[in-house]
Amino acid sequence: MPDATRNLKGKTVFITGASRGIGKAIGLRAARDGANVVIAAKTAEAHPKLQGTIYSAKEEIEAAGGKALACIVDVRFEEQIHEAVKQTVATFGGIDVLVNNASAISLTGTVDTPMKRYDLMHGVNTRGTFACSQACIPYLAKSENPHILNISPPLNMEARWFAPHVAYTMAKFGMSMCVLGMHEELRSQKIAVNALWPRTVINTAAVQNLLGGDATVRGSRKPDIMADAAYEILTRKSSEFTGNFCVDETILREAGVTDFSAYSMTPGMKDSELLPDYFL
Repeated sequence: MPDATRNLKGKTVFITGASRGIGKAIGLRAARDGANVVIAAKTAEAHPKLQGTIYSAKEEIEAAGGKALACIVDVRFEEQIHEAVKQTVATFGGIDVLVNNASAISLTGTVDTPMKRYDLMHGVNTRGTFACSQACIPYLAKSENPHILNISPPLNMEARWFAPHVAYTMAKFGMSMCVLGMHEELRSQKIAVNALWPRTVINTAAVQNLLGGDATVRGSRKPDIMADAAYEILTRKSSEFTGNFCVDETILREAGVTDFSAYSMTPGMKDSELLPDYFL
């Protein structure tokens, strides 16, 4: 696990889509260090199919030991992003970490993807990531160890990753291309820009609603594995670790983790029985 001297105590972590799932898990992990966590997400009122709101996430993060700020943000609208950034700086004095986690998904073929859904995925995934990064960079540049982390896959330009759901793949790879370009662009400012993706399916509300079924839940891992992997990345020196397309299990193995059984939704399930995620 990370060196005890590396932590996020007192750091301000701005996370999009943090009302549930992977985003919230990353916030909770940062909160255990005493971080300031900004929950920048759309859900202000309970949704019948999606548990959690920005306010319930705020309560959980504060209970875990962090300070929290809940901001209503739809990353498709830059005025909402800028207002949240303004509130963050006024509340905590700056921004040290940006996690671009907000995402929209539709695993549909070309003919079966309505343009409204196409626009949603590109507006949230690619454009939202770019807009949030643009808004946070001036403040990240003032941080001692600034990081941008995109929850997006390695850039595997193979037809098999595009053919079943070309619109979604384009939108997620747009997030990854932000890593490819921005890490070099921002290197002189020592702002790290990395990507993180799971090796297996992660048990989130979005996955349950999309894929469903007990088999999917049994063969998946908890969001905690992504949170621990993100923590490992975000506590590294930004001037030394940038431009990487990380996989959760790989980054944790490099940090010395050998037993992943605690992350499994099904105790005793072999790693070989877990469901692999897309793009790997």
